[in-house]
Amino acid sequence: MSRAGASASVRYCALAARHRWERLAVRVVLACGTGVVAAGMGGWKAGLGAAVAVFAGHVVYVRVRPGPVTDWRRGARAERRTGRRLARLDPVGYRVLHDRALKGASGANLDHLVIGLTGVYAIASRHFAWGVRLRAEERRLLAGNRPVGGMAGVAGRAADEVAKLLSRELDCTIPVTPMVVVHGARIARDGFRHRDVVFCPARAVSQVIAGQPVIFTSAQVTTVAAAAERLLPPMLESITRK
Repeated sequence: MSRAGASASVRYCALAARHRWERLAVRVVLACGTGVVAAGMGGWKAGLGAAVAVFAGHVVYVRVRPGPVTDWRRGARAERRTGRRLARLDPVGYRVLHDRALKGASGANLDHLVIGLTGVYAIASRHFAWGVRLRAEERRLLAGNRPVGGMAGVAGRAADEVAKLLSRELDCTIPVTPMVVVHGARIARDGFRHRDVVFCPARAVSQVIAGQPVIFTSAQVTTVAAAAERLLPPMLESITRK
């Protein structure tokens, strides 16, 4: 089974490895320069403390500054947290797949797929700034006062692709609910719908899924889950083949 956030972690590590030695060299030069100046003004203890502070500050800055590396790291962490929440679903009635490649979309992946008694859910994990309020107003999705574009469309297209694959394979209509699991932002416990996409707080995702009306039998869950395993390979396999 593919682990939650597996491919995102690989991409993060690959990006983080680039220019690692250059970043270390810059860090050492800044720390040494600051330490020498501070030592000249306040003694060797002050110089050592200043050098350590600058070195540590640069480490933190590189880790949190906006950019692809930070985005992939936060994305992988959000997927792992969602995976732990989804693990609370009853394994008798639910199957959970993580980090699956979507054949119909080049390079795209599905963070999580839940097949259970209450239906099929194509789930994306998304991290927002801590404390910002996420809400839907009319046809807009807002994080604080800033509009968030494209997220509902991406989630909806992924669900549509999975529905087409499963329905074609099983020769019957398999509806798939698009869902975005929200990390960091403030959101109502029961979540909300925006353009037919369910936005749900990470802390309540398993309860929200399990609390929907039952539409499948256990046998149907097994059949649909087996089809999903065949049709949606782990994303990590697609990356390693390239």
